[in-house]
Amino acid sequence: MTIFKQFTFDSAHFLPLVPDGHKCKQIHGHTYKLTIFIEGPLDNATGWVADFADVKRMVGIVLENVDHKLLNNVQGLENPTCELLATWLWDKIKKMLPLLKKIELYETPTSGVIYEGY
Repeated sequence: MTIFKQFTFDSAHFLPLVPDGHKCKQIHGHTYKLTIFIEGPLDNATGWVADFADVKRMVGIVLENVDHKLLNNVQGLENPTCELLATWLWDKIKKMLPLLKKIELYETPTSGVIYEGY
């Protein structure tokens, strides 16, 4: 069974490796939407795959590092593309939630990345 939980966080960034004149070379911000998917067996004793309160707490610990931050200043996110941010989030969340199956990260309402820990 797969469950999911959604989060939002706000961050600023710029992309230092894009060509001069590209709009993303300038500092700008996004309200990111993160959906995490957890896959595992349904626990007969609790009736759930995972406690949503525990999921919220654990992911919140990770998001504290990027919420209302300049992503370029976060270790490992010096070139904070949506794709690299997704892999960074995956690595941190997977350590806390081993049943993590997939994440979806929206940088804008119409653009984002799906990552399954390749």
